[in-house]
Amino acid sequence: MISPKLQKIWYGGDYNPDQWSEEIWDEDMRLMQLAHVDAVSVPVFSWTHLQPREDQYCFDWLDRVLDKLAAAGVYTCLATSTAAQPAWMSRRFADVLRTDITGVQRKHGGRTNFCPNSPNYRHYSRELASRLAQRYANHPTLVAWHIANEYGSHCYCERCAKAFRDWLKVRYGSLDALNAAWNMAFWSHTLTAWEEIDTPTLNGERNNMPYLLDYERFQTESVLACYRNEYDAIKQYTPEVLITTNLMGHFKPLNYYAWAPYLDVISWDSYPTPNQAPSEVAFTHELMRGLRDGQPFMLLEQTPSQVNWMPRNQLRRPGVMRLLSYQAVAHGADTVMFFQFRRARGGPEKMHGSIVDHAGHEHTRVFREVQALGAELQQLGDALVDGRQQASVALLFDWENWWAIDLSVGPSVDLDYIASCKAYYAAFWQANIPVDVVRPDADLSSYQMVVAPMLYMLRPGVAANLSEFVARGGTLVVGSFSGIVDEHDLATQDGYPGELRPVLGIWVEEHDPLLEGQQVPVRSEPWGRLTGNYQASVMCDLLHLEGAQGRAWYDGEFYAGMPAITENAWGKGRALYVAAEMDARLLSDLLLTLCDQHDIAPCLAAPAGVEVTQRSKEGVQVTMLLNHGKQEAVVPLDAEYRDLLSGEPVQGNLKLAPCDVRILQRL
Repeated sequence: MISPKLQKIWYGGDYNPDQWSEEIWDEDMRLMQLAHVDAVSVPVFSWTHLQPREDQYCFDWLDRVLDKLAAAGVYTCLATSTAAQPAWMSRRFADVLRTDITGVQRKHGGRTNFCPNSPNYRHYSRELASRLAQRYANHPTLVAWHIANEYGSHCYCERCAKAFRDWLKVRYGSLDALNAAWNMAFWSHTLTAWEEIDTPTLNGERNNMPYLLDYERFQTESVLACYRNEYDAIKQYTPEVLITTNLMGHFKPLNYYAWAPYLDVISWDSYPTPNQAPSEVAFTHELMRGLRDGQPFMLLEQTPSQVNWMPRNQLRRPGVMRLLSYQAVAHGADTVMFFQFRRARGGPEKMHGSIVDHAGHEHTRVFREVQALGAELQQLGDALVDGRQQASVALLFDWENWWAIDLSVGPSVDLDYIASCKAYYAAFWQANIPVDVVRPDADLSSYQMVVAPMLYMLRPGVAANLSEFVARGGTLVVGSFSGIVDEHDLATQDGYPGELRPVLGIWVEEHDPLLEGQQVPVRSEPWGRLTGNYQASVMCDLLHLEGAQGRAWYDGEFYAGMPAITENAWGKGRALYVAAEMDARLLSDLLLTLCDQHDIAPCLAAPAGVEVTQRSKEGVQVTMLLNHGKQEAVVPLDAEYRDLLSGEPVQGNLKLAPCDVRILQRL
């Protein structure tokens, strides 16, 4: 539970009172109560209002806002406002503004436009966080802390170059070790002094993959240090209050696994596109939930209607906001929050949706939908709060592996790690098989099946973790283009797939990247649900059996007859290799065959388009049904349930209208 003060799913969003006159604040309190808002993030972007000059702090306006919120029964996730520094700071201190990848220092403006290694940024951001924590530690509205906002921008300035050199000295100890790890003998790039290392701007070194990987790691740690700087300051005054910052799903620049230990609760901002597959949205929720071993997370931002940053910012159709909100809850969210409460009058986000539109009143479609959902969440109370998912399947996701694949020069520009992960996940999602998304070094002992798509980079300990999982009796499925390089992006010298070669029982000799739109037929003899003809795309691994047996074979090109899917017995378990990016039907037939063999099944059978999830709490399971389809769906219930929204008992064939949600507890 995030806070004992508010024992329900929190409901609200970003509130920016400093953008409005005080006359509007009282009206906002009325509208919040009307919409059943009980939690707001405030003040997310107010650094200049809180510190108008270097030597002046102004908190009196925030005092009044928080007191009004307390009187209205609204709690606060108190923000430190440090994502956008004041103009006086950018002008006063040359070290504050970041330098972009072109090597040009940015001028003032935008957000996260600071160098993470700037001494002055770190000093003033910590000082503001400390003053806020000291002043509001005992305020009755305080339920959580929200540091900065959507961290992400890298910097390439000389301060970062020096800090990078120091980071490398600690990591490698000597230039000889660094030269070996970066394979600097290639193209005669051997370093003879630490000062020869610069930041990898576009006009500098962009061809050395180990170098670029280390800079990504370094920048992740540098930005994280800014967050931890504020975190430590706040903890001195409110050690029991949870602290977070809003993440952004599979956001490439930052390795969120490195961040997770320092976020007391994971929070993130979900903005799916209007035509995005619901399985992809579910995958990202699972990725965020998996950052802290399945702990419930905070949905800190979503839009109630539309965004402003897409080429075409379509409205959410009636019912879609409710459906997506409950989908987040179904996958572990203990809060449903929006950006933002009142739509801004100006600036780049003036066309971004909000609870209160420019009309300024409650008589809008969006407000009515928000109000109705708020009433339902009040009705639910704490029935779902702190509920956990119980999964028998895990899918491995690795940020550094993603970086390495995308940085690789060849063999194909079509290799897409995110798409591959989502394709495997979708096969389970469509069958309503729960899946945890976990890090490669996670404890796998509670799972029966583990899937590792496109595990190009094998960092230390990962192969051993997977091999031990199989030896204990688990089923491992490894995707194509795996076991190619080590953590420095240096190719294995023992044959692909490297350290996974023994457990998989294969040797991959070559990779054949396919041309755009090209496919290679794959055939399978009957094995469970796997039978008949399928298609491989993107790239085909050409492999030899070393103890494994074939389950499917290429049926075209010069490698027709070579295995395309293999299975190898190892200890008490087995390991399978899928040698190409396969069509969705093959992935479904293969993975559901393995589920059948492990007796892994959904908690309820449901027609296509109906998502079924469960959250368990203190031995009580709550089942959620979400109809993502455009037609009415009928779900045959296996027992009598109580509908937690209506309070009515339900049994037999349950009808769900399009976008409808039912939340059931077995009687």
